[in-house]
Amino acid sequence: QVQLVESGGGLVQAGGSLRLSCAVSGRTVGVRSMAWFRQASGKEREFVAHISRLSGSTYYVDDVKARFTISRDNAQNTVYLQMNSLKPEDTAVYYCAARSSVVVATTAQDYDYWGRGTQVTVSS
Repeated sequence: QVQLVESGGGLVQAGGSLRLSCAVSGRTVGVRSMAWFRQASGKEREFVAHISRLSGSTYYVDDVKARFTISRDNAQNTVYLQMNSLKPEDTAVYYCAARSSVVVATTAQDYDYWGRGTQVTVSS
């Protein structure tokens, strides 16, 4: 149906930046919104950011509002997460997700498609 592939993760020092990418393929017409989640070792999967593919409207979890930016390039079928001022507590596997509704959702079960994740490690 829909395939999502994340890239751009890696090791970065605290205060540094990374840009994650999510390539979307398959039957993408029905995808109305996208999101990024993250899951730290031993923790539950946590919502990070949401974007409407058509309008570009965004929504962020409070902890990352001042530091992260979600964006999309529909012509390239790609969604991005620009992460600045990274902190060690941002260390996690970051997942891209997609759903058919444009409405903001912050729980993992609301999303229909998932990538396999990309590791982000922030050192102090």
